[in-house]
Amino acid sequence: MMLALFASGLAFAQGSGASQPKQQKPTAEKEAAAMTDEQKTIYAIGLSISRSLTPLDLSPSELDVLKQALSDGAAGKPAISLEEWGPKIKAFSETRGAQAVEKEKTAAKAYLDKMASEPGAVRTDSGLVYKILTPGDGASPSATDVVKVNYRGTLIDGTEFDSSYKRNEPATFSLNGVVPCWTEGLQKMKAGGKAILACPSSLGYGDMGRPSIPGGAALIFEIELLAVNAGGPGVN
Repeated sequence: MMLALFASGLAFAQGSGASQPKQQKPTAEKEAAAMTDEQKTIYAIGLSISRSLTPLDLSPSELDVLKQALSDGAAGKPAISLEEWGPKIKAFSETRGAQAVEKEKTAAKAYLDKMASEPGAVRTDSGLVYKILTPGDGASPSATDVVKVNYRGTLIDGTEFDSSYKRNEPATFSLNGVVPCWTEGLQKMKAGGKAILACPSSLGYGDMGRPSIPGGAALIFEIELLAVNAGGPGVN
């Protein structure tokens, strides 16, 4: 589960000697181009591991300890007994996970408060903050309507986690089959319009999050409402 950190730790250790002349680090694209398909698959395993560690919110010094454990384990010379300390992992993970969620919520609140103070922004009783960028001239959907949209979803730091634009295909779905943020927010729009929806985690994926979305995270959506088709089945 920790191959990526092990690999990055070895790479760091090999290239960080004080007596070594500074060299320009190859770009990620060049490094990937030099990999075999098998190495790329192993690298993908590492990325998956890295993502699974995100909820622990490990500090740089803690990551160093983790890298050392990987190196010691690979050498067959662990510094501690896994049988003794392994059972403590669950409690540690739960505590760190809860701390990470609260940290995420604090940052989300600051972001949403700032957005809510912007001209044209509106905050609803649920905590949703929305801002109409382009007023539409068509119908507004109801909570059970099927809508067709283009959208881009990001975290508050700008990290994109989903985009219909990248797929070159608008999404069609029923408003009663998506996250509450969309169910509420899209009803504030009119067909042909464009808006930004900023959603607290309570209207998104809650404390659990998703693989690409931390627990407690606010979700920011830029949405174009292309069409409203009352009745008919939705496709998520």
